[in-house]
Amino acid sequence: MQIRSKQPFTILALALASLPMSLLAQPGNDASRAAGNGVVAATAKPMALLLAAKSDDLPMSRDDLFGSAEPAAAPAATPVAAPASEAPLSRDALFGTDASSVAAPASEAPPSRDALFGTDEPAAAAPAGELPLSRDGLFATDEPAAVAPASEAPLSRDALFGTDEPAAAPAGDLPLSRDALFGDSDATAPKGAAEQAVAKATSRPVRYRGFIQNVMAYTTPEPSHWSEAMTRADLSAQGNFSGGIKWHLGVRVDFDAVYAVSDFYPQAVNDNQTLNVLLRENYIDIGAGDWDFRLGRQQIIWGEMVGLLFGDVVSAKDMRHFVLPEFDILRIPQWAARAEYFKGDFHAEAIWIPVASYDNIGKPGAQFYDYTLVPYGEATFRNEKIPTRNLANTNYGLRLSMLHNGWDVAAFAYSSMSVAPTFYREIIAGPQPSVTYQARHERIDQYGTTFSKDLGSMVLKGEAVYTSGQKYEVADLSDADGLVGQNTLTWVLGLDFSQFTDTRINVQLFQNHFFDHNPDIIPASNENGYSLLVNRKFGGQFEAQALYIASFNRNDWMLRPRLSWNFEKNWDLAVGVDIFDGPPDGFFGRYDDSDRVYSEVRYSF
Repeated sequence: MQIRSKQPFTILALALASLPMSLLAQPGNDASRAAGNGVVAATAKPMALLLAAKSDDLPMSRDDLFGSAEPAAAPAATPVAAPASEAPLSRDALFGTDASSVAAPASEAPPSRDALFGTDEPAAAAPAGELPLSRDGLFATDEPAAVAPASEAPLSRDALFGTDEPAAAPAGDLPLSRDALFGDSDATAPKGAAEQAVAKATSRPVRYRGFIQNVMAYTTPEPSHWSEAMTRADLSAQGNFSGGIKWHLGVRVDFDAVYAVSDFYPQAVNDNQTLNVLLRENYIDIGAGDWDFRLGRQQIIWGEMVGLLFGDVVSAKDMRHFVLPEFDILRIPQWAARAEYFKGDFHAEAIWIPVASYDNIGKPGAQFYDYTLVPYGEATFRNEKIPTRNLANTNYGLRLSMLHNGWDVAAFAYSSMSVAPTFYREIIAGPQPSVTYQARHERIDQYGTTFSKDLGSMVLKGEAVYTSGQKYEVADLSDADGLVGQNTLTWVLGLDFSQFTDTRINVQLFQNHFFDHNPDIIPASNENGYSLLVNRKFGGQFEAQALYIASFNRNDWMLRPRLSWNFEKNWDLAVGVDIFDGPPDGFFGRYDDSDRVYSEVRYSF
């Protein structure tokens, strides 16, 4: 750094200003106090500026200046104080953490830290009026960054000192985050007003999920045959519209190769069960305070027990494989409008189904089609009669639920065209009488309740449904349509035990009671039954399960043992057996010739 020649009065003023500091710096050294003032010499030839601390000689290094090395021998000099109008030469000097230094005149900036101490060539001084952009910039050890206009604030700490690129943002935009404010994130704020930033913050990406499954089943009773070779692909997507409206789309494709390559079943069955494209849940959700509205094709589940469906009165079901598939595959969504109200522990739900879905029972001749009695050994089946689409045939219901003292209790009322068909019979007289059946759907009304209670190591669950208007088949051949109306009460009570590690045991008792029982129908006035489920996990990869459901009234039962192996993330392999036994008119016995072994492979994503 160079010191230009100055007028004598300037030198004198600097010397006088430094006198108090010199006296304070050397209070106990008489020789130093008598040494006189330090003189700042200036010549035409450039020379390094040296600061005197204890003598007339200037320190030769930064260590000398800050006292971290022995001072070089030199004549004593009194340090010259910087005028108040001059800027400090360093952060340390600014905060008083080192000895006072002589500041450069206001028009001159120190070219570098090293130049200050005479260790490099002087650098070009910054123009007067400009502030150093960084600590390194102050000492000229980096490239100066462009100075932001006075009206603009620095975008980050690094930008303030010129160590990163400034992130430009339109004046009208608001930063979305601290990182966006300082330009440290990859995402950039949307251009536009503040509401655009809020809209982006509340949006969510589309999420996909689903599974691919293969089921192979072989029926063992004679004639033994392959009865299922199903490849099933299920895909759903969900996301948000603007304004908080959510959407969900789902589709499932089933292809069963058994019906494509085998002639074991009638052609109508092959056509019905080879390839199916099924719409799953497809709806939009709208929230409004305590209210939620769902419009579209959706699952409405009002009850669920183990193994059988009792209180789940709204859902239609795909019965072409009886009750063997999982419930989420078995259920068929309904086209419905649903309104739900939430207030604390209270929940109300109202539904209207303008276009109903009905149980898919398949075609005569399929493995699990035996729904009726055939008194003459052979029957003709007409096409199923689906209710016409009009206001009188729509379904509607109301469900109220509350959580109180650990009890989760609900009550519902539902009026509908029955999802399960009723088989109307017509007998044609002749030398060899013949019988014709047609599946139809009746208007029924149902009232029910569901409840559950956590009892520590046990969970108590129950359901009860009263049904009026349902018709049942009679054995009386003189009856014109072979049906009689019956009002029934179906209830089920279950206990879940989980006190054993990795083991679940479920026990259920159920009954179907017929009011004003007609003796010509097949069921007794009280049809009683029970079920037992035992599930055990082994080491997180293996799971064994056995489900047994039986009737107390007759030797009618179903047994389903199964072993699952989670051999890889998202991959499951299962093998099992389905066994049926009982009389031909029993709920399970009618499928006595349908015992099977099966395997399932499933990949979920």
